[in-house]
Amino acid sequence: MMGCCLFIHQKKKRKQRTRDVDSLSLCSLDINEPSSKRVKPLSRVTSLASLLPPVKAAPLKRIGQTLQRSISFRNDCRPEIIAPRPWSRQIAPAITKRRDSKLWSETFDVGLGHMLSSKEIKRQEAIFELSQGEQDLIEDLKLAKKAYREPMLKLSIMSEHELNQIFGTLDSLIPLHEDLLSRLREARKPDGSTDHMGHILVDWLPCLETYATYCSNQVAAKALLDHKKQDHRVHDFLQRCLESPFSRKLDLWSFLDIPRSRLVKYPLLLREILKHTASEHPDRQHLHHAMSMIQSIVAHINTQTGESECRYYKERLLYLESGQRDLLIDSSRILSCHGPLKNNRGLKLHVFLFQDVLVVTRAVSQNEQLCYQLHQQPIPVRDLEWDDLQDGEMRLGGSIRGAFSNSERTKNFFRVVFGSGGQLQTLCFQASDAFSKQQWLNCIRQAKEAVCPAGSEPQLLSVQTARQDRARPCSDYSMMDTSDACVDLSIECPPVHLTDVTAVKV
Repeated sequence: MMGCCLFIHQKKKRKQRTRDVDSLSLCSLDINEPSSKRVKPLSRVTSLASLLPPVKAAPLKRIGQTLQRSISFRNDCRPEIIAPRPWSRQIAPAITKRRDSKLWSETFDVGLGHMLSSKEIKRQEAIFELSQGEQDLIEDLKLAKKAYREPMLKLSIMSEHELNQIFGTLDSLIPLHEDLLSRLREARKPDGSTDHMGHILVDWLPCLETYATYCSNQVAAKALLDHKKQDHRVHDFLQRCLESPFSRKLDLWSFLDIPRSRLVKYPLLLREILKHTASEHPDRQHLHHAMSMIQSIVAHINTQTGESECRYYKERLLYLESGQRDLLIDSSRILSCHGPLKNNRGLKLHVFLFQDVLVVTRAVSQNEQLCYQLHQQPIPVRDLEWDDLQDGEMRLGGSIRGAFSNSERTKNFFRVVFGSGGQLQTLCFQASDAFSKQQWLNCIRQAKEAVCPAGSEPQLLSVQTARQDRARPCSDYSMMDTSDACVDLSIECPPVHLTDVTAVKV
């Protein structure tokens, strides 16, 4: 009887021990696998990579390799980080593909090191950098076409007309650079060195004139792209591409701006090749000619681009009354600089400095387009003087508001002074940082010197007059009441450019 009771007791202890183990296992399972976790069916996971056309792989490890990582929708059960827009989905960081930086001496296994002088080695490195840059540019342009333009057209994310305006004549640039790359490779000897290439550049450089059309279209292209990003489908597609390895953390506009960046780099590359070319080398004369040609071409394209940008913004100026129109605006062909500024009351403005006139506006939306409504009468540059205000010197609004203002709010101010109706008027602007303020002051000074060269008749106003007037706060000078304007002032439009001050440069 005693043995039977002992057996039953041991059996109960084994069952209790089994339940404890099971309970511990369940607890461990609850920690690693929460019961609230949802598993998405495979059929609901959509891969965007399958919709992107394949990109041919280059001999070197470049961004043009086939998209190996899927740009897919992530697990929705995980908490999302706050995104810039409510409809955008957070995408897990992906491994970024990077370009390998290669040198001529590392690329070719040649025994020329002991035969070539250090100057000649540097020359070969510079020529190789020119050639390699062409290869990189071609791959980037093809990537922009295959990974962005074609998928957005195929998925009807944008219309063909919109894509043509954003991408411009990018397609025509690809064969142009493929031609130069092919010529440079043909001129390369089997050992990897290049003796003569100046004649190739002299013959090829006139083709760069086609860049005038592409660069002149960039202002309108950037504005349209920024506007289309407000569409959740466009924003979501571009965000997924940005988080994918092939993009190298570059957005679409960075790829579209690569041709312009390459254009302005040619003079630097040619100067480096010429620097390391011996004076007795037969290629030196061709390189001098090529240098003169590229400088002339870049200057010409820069002028055309500046005029195109000037026209673009003049067409988007809104006048509330006919008296605001100024012949100086209509005749302007140069936009020295423009960008967002604030006045001493914190009002956000967008200021344009044309060659002969300063125009103060507010960014507004009209018919879903970003426009600029004149905030006051245009100010002729010939009547304009300026004064750099020290940090903390500016008084904000009134005595009460100024008394409680912190130092950050009184930084980076400058003053412009002008005559209106026989009276002295002042305007104070606040830039985003000290660099932007200095940019504005430099542009105003240069515009003033162009209109009033040294030795010309002195103006009635002077900066000394403005400094004597520092005791009184800057006026929020405005010629009109915009409360009854026909445009929607409640919409806060972002600036078109990425920088606070955009100078007209290619």
